[in-house]
Amino acid sequence: MSLNIWGDIMKPTLDDYEKEIEENISQFKPANSLRKELIEGIIDRANEKKSISLRLKNNDLEQLKRIADSEGLPYQTLLSSIVHKYVSDQLVDKKSILKSLEILKAS
Repeated sequence: MSLNIWGDIMKPTLDDYEKEIEENISQFKPANSLRKELIEGIIDRANEKKSISLRLKNNDLEQLKRIADSEGLPYQTLLSSIVHKYVSDQLVDKKSILKSLEILKAS
């Protein structure tokens, strides 16, 4: 089970590419051990974490800490999650969605 930054349960959805893979799974062959090791190494390197230094406004940091505390996780984890969602085009603005829903209801 995964939670979004507002604590709501997120239902996993597949994109078109992932759906195509699932539909054609019987056509795929398992990777040999050497290729599997190579692929796992690439994934491990991609998932490595790097420490950075970041300057934030005091107020922004305090709000981030409050939100993280209400979600029950460290603020660094929340910040990392926000950055990941932004760079992978998964970050959504709750206010924009609610505004869009109101516009749709009105039409």
